[in-house]
Amino acid sequence: MKHPDYKRIYSDILNAKHKEKTSYCLPILNKKILSSTDIIRLNEIIFGTKENLRNQKHKSYNKSAILEILNYQKIHKCNNSQLAKQFNVSRNTIAKWKKMFLV
Repeated sequence: MKHPDYKRIYSDILNAKHKEKTSYCLPILNKKILSSTDIIRLNEIIFGTKENLRNQKHKSYNKSAILEILNYQKIHKCNNSQLAKQFNVSRNTIAKWKKMFLV
């Protein structure tokens, strides 16, 4: 399954509309492979944190992204509510992921 070329998409957005934010995004865009959290971080830098609230219905995560989010929780010692708020998903989704992948 082919994935969108996020490097090209975000580079075009930065060049067209947000040139002042390019220096903040370059370290992420220079990575060889972008993870889901990198894409979320780029989106937050460019558009702000509340920009994606209307598109929640169509958000999806693959197994590697879910494991990365759960690893973030472990490293930063967050509870499910804090993690859900950080990544803008529901607490129930976090609990479901933990049952599916960690138990």
